[in-house]
Amino acid sequence: MFVCCSPDVFRKLMVQFRRADLPHEQYVFFYIDVFGDSLNSKQGQPWARGDEDDAVAKEAFQSVKILTYREPQNLEYREFVRNLKTDARRMFNYTVEDSLMNIIAGGFYDGLMLYTHALNETMSISGGRPPGKDVTKRMWNRTFHGVTGMVHLDENGDRETDFALWDMMDTNTSTFQIVLVYNSSEEQLTFIPGTALHWLGGVCPPDVPTCGFKNDNPICLAKTITIHQMVSIVLFLILTMTLTITVFIYRRMKLEKELVAQLWRISWDDIQMSNLDKVLRSGSRLTLSLRGSNYGSLLTGDGNLQVFAKTGYYKGNIVAIKYTNRKRIELNRKVLFELKHMRDVQNEHLTRFIGASIDPPNICIITEYCPRGSLQDILENDSITLDWMFKYSLINDIVKGMVFLHNSVILSHGKLKSSNCVVDNRFVLKITDYGLSSFRCDSDSGKDAHAYYAQRLWMAPELLRMEAPPPQGTQKGDVYSFGIVLQEVALRRGAFHLEGDPLSPKEIVDRVVLGEWPCLRPSIDPQSHSPELGQLMQRCWAEEPTERPEFNHIRVLLRKQNKESRTNILDNLLSRMEQYANNLEELVEERTQAYHEEKRKAEALLYQILPHSVAEQLKRGETVQAEAFDSVTIYFSDIVGFTAISAESTPMEVVTLLNDLYTCFDAIIDNFDVYKVETIGDAYMVVSGLPVRNGKLHGREIARMALALLSAVRTFRIRHRSEQQLKLRIGIHSGPVCAGVVGLKMPRYCLFGDTVNTSSRMESTGEALKIHVSAATRDVLLEFNCFQLELRGDIDIKGKGKMTTYWLLGESDSQ
Repeated sequence: MFVCCSPDVFRKLMVQFRRADLPHEQYVFFYIDVFGDSLNSKQGQPWARGDEDDAVAKEAFQSVKILTYREPQNLEYREFVRNLKTDARRMFNYTVEDSLMNIIAGGFYDGLMLYTHALNETMSISGGRPPGKDVTKRMWNRTFHGVTGMVHLDENGDRETDFALWDMMDTNTSTFQIVLVYNSSEEQLTFIPGTALHWLGGVCPPDVPTCGFKNDNPICLAKTITIHQMVSIVLFLILTMTLTITVFIYRRMKLEKELVAQLWRISWDDIQMSNLDKVLRSGSRLTLSLRGSNYGSLLTGDGNLQVFAKTGYYKGNIVAIKYTNRKRIELNRKVLFELKHMRDVQNEHLTRFIGASIDPPNICIITEYCPRGSLQDILENDSITLDWMFKYSLINDIVKGMVFLHNSVILSHGKLKSSNCVVDNRFVLKITDYGLSSFRCDSDSGKDAHAYYAQRLWMAPELLRMEAPPPQGTQKGDVYSFGIVLQEVALRRGAFHLEGDPLSPKEIVDRVVLGEWPCLRPSIDPQSHSPELGQLMQRCWAEEPTERPEFNHIRVLLRKQNKESRTNILDNLLSRMEQYANNLEELVEERTQAYHEEKRKAEALLYQILPHSVAEQLKRGETVQAEAFDSVTIYFSDIVGFTAISAESTPMEVVTLLNDLYTCFDAIIDNFDVYKVETIGDAYMVVSGLPVRNGKLHGREIARMALALLSAVRTFRIRHRSEQQLKLRIGIHSGPVCAGVVGLKMPRYCLFGDTVNTSSRMESTGEALKIHVSAATRDVLLEFNCFQLELRGDIDIKGKGKMTTYWLLGESDSQ
């Protein structure tokens, strides 16, 4: 169907067509838009308006071909348009936009020039003022070269014009591109290289629909079938639908289960940050000389060791940590799917995604760590000699990784550059920093910064021209980036190297965005590489994205160029030796990991038994000397009526009661600067002020802890006696003690001194659900001026005589 109307009316027509119950693949609409008004908005997306009909219109326009004038491609026309814009702005203060409407101005110019030529020729023959009919006849059936190209008028005075047919090439971006050009003078239809017409049904529809325009073709009319045939068909459809729905539900449930499980999630506490010594011991550096060890060091110009990435240890393995600038991550379905896809995508030429931490403020991505550094680091180091066999090996690794990435669910990289190509300890190149476009955050500090433009030297021109380019990039954009990396590897003179006067990154990016002719591209040096490799670079960074080859085709071309290196006997021998060495490295690494894991478990258990400082002394083989502390505060508590409860309960119920109670207590005391000494039966002993001294804060810490424990006990319920209130009796005393490790078998950190006995007496002479404190503790607490104390009076304490004691009632807000 041929349609000629305004773009908005045509879009409404296509929306109604898409919603109609019609065989859409059997219809094609040719929209006559000679000046391309519909293509001027939304960057070649005539269906886009930013409203609710965009999704339907996008599908409907797959059946649309747009016919326009073809814009002249000659240099004279481009110069004419530039002069037209300049004169319009200077003389009339009017801005002429880039559009096919400029052909009208060129046509007027060519018409005027044709008339002057014909007039001059007629006047030279007649010698006077000729009649208009004679001048007109000389203009007909004539060809001359004008600013709009070759101008040809036929015998009727009609100009023959070239036309262009636009079609939706990429259904993902849904942008229209020129696929066919019609030359009127030669009456020839020519395909644009690398393009093809897109038909909705896969093939060109017939001139008349199969069932006719009115669906009245007899072959499409319903035929009568038997009852048995009908029953068989219905049963088959039901069985097929049941099986399909079952498979769909199973896969859906499996998918949802994986999303909920969040197997990618890593707690920040499970990551041990590595200092420089750990990094160097693990081989976190690049060997500058291949004659050295696989774990040599990278020496910078000033003789220092260079570390390439932020690293840490996760489950005993060193990993790379990439922080994001986000303060928090919203785990919507899009982010969850991206994280699942990252976990599913695995290839030997892609860095393995280990997981992500979303614990603020440590929001980061954890990936496999490659100790040899990035490709950019290797290329910028003159100490490393790279022959072409090694260069081709690195290039082939990039191509293999990109082929896999483009065929995976991630589809494209978006930030391919030499710094995002890292080398592991076997000198295998792997691509990193791919995927998770919505998880990452652009960290550019400002558009005037040198780093901002330096990072965009690898970005394709069509993406640079977008105000908000897609963070995941495009496949054709990745090919352009690969071309820049290819020149970087071939010449080793930096990214986007240009012969002559050097340009700053900002100047380079600005000229690439401008798209001046000839397009600004890196220099090619035939003396440094083969001519075929130079041609491949030029094809990869072509201005038109459709002219760039796919990575599958690039792999074939590189294989042809590098045939001889695959049959080298010495290379095969070295490869076998490297494989043998790698097997040994993997075995050693596996045993080392097992050792580190067991060592971590033993240390964790030791830290639970003894104070951290004491455990470190024992680990170093030192003797732990007893130490005197001038002032500490000791807490004692027990359960009133515990003997009666034990007598009326089974041993397992008693154990369960104590385990529930002390688990609750242990969770609470973690919030205070205290050390749990021991538990004996229902007795619970805690001290503050040792083994690390805290000045006079020990009294405040124990008092606050006692109030918190008492509050927890009021709401604590016994499992097998839920109606019974557990009654806790607490005693606190402050004073000097001596602490040390006692015994060689099952060593314990114990406290000695009269302060321990007095604290125990404070507990035994106290009352249920009350905190009994001595005068010494009361003096310590008065210094904080925030605790509520009540005088109990003089109490007879066994072994001590009369002592003035107090009740601790609570803590006020003022201090």
